Amino acid sequence: MPELPEVETVRSGLARWVVGRTIATVEVRHPRAVRRHPAGAQDFADVLAGRTITEARRRGKYLWLPLDSGDAVVGHLGMSGQLLVQPAETAEEKHLHIRFDFTDGGPQLRFVDQRTFGGLAVSPGGATLPAEIAHIALDPMDDAFVAADFLAALRRRRTAVKRALLDQTLISGVGNIYADEALWRARLHGERPSDELTKPAAARLLGHVRDVLGEAIEVGGTTFDALYVNVNGESGYFERSLNAYGREGEPCTRCGSPIRREQFMNRSSFSCPRCQPRPRVVGRA
Repeated sequence: MPELPEVETVRSGLARWVVGRTIATVEVRHPRAVRRHPAGAQDFADVLAGRTITEARRRGKYLWLPLDSGDAVVGHLGMSGQLLVQPAETAEEKHLHIRFDFTDGGPQLRFVDQRTFGGLAVSPGGATLPAEIAHIALDPMDDAFVAADFLAALRRRRTAVKRALLDQTLISGVGNIYADEALWRARLHGERPSDELTKPAAARLLGHVRDVLGEAIEVGGTTFDALYVNVNGESGYFERSLNAYGREGEPCTRCGSPIRREQFMNRSSFSCPRCQPRPRVVGRA
């Protein structure tokens, strides 16, 4: 699933290619792509016709496009969603679900989603912040993010530190990949109880989270397959910089020990057994 760096890369592309443009028509090809729009596909298209996109914004893993009407198009990429900017003459993608045409006759905006877990909706009055995502915490790259508040909340949680990092009501945008990478840099096992972290250890962890996310944004995120690309169809390159995630059996770049893989919440965690020893007391969910 795309995490903060991938979604930020898409947001940046949308800011460049669609902000300031007026929507002429919208064609919804697959109803699941607008299942979060209660009034249905035709209403989704009708509400957007003639509206101008004024910004491209993001909170955590969610995107929204404020409109001149005060509404917003809010979206989540799910597992495989792509927002692509394509010339009209470009062949249609196999899993094209929504197509936006603009009054300037320029490139289209296409929502493509192989697994159909993502989707778009219109959020009435949601230009500033869609109500649908108001419960999502600020992400650590947001200027309004208050580190002291997050660190205090983290150390109050009686849970494993990796679970805390993935809690989108505590801190948004961090997923499995970047949690593992930040924990590796911090030399912390994901099952370390968050309420046992010292203030300096918690602060170092947050610093590593920010560093990992920032470095990934610089290279367009992480692409493991063709399901994540930016708006121009290009892959991200942070996979080349991964120290833990997906490297089972490979030597730790710090100490040489084989990276281990462990089951975690129906997915996998990757860590170094020497640099990140398991805690004596298992984290409490």
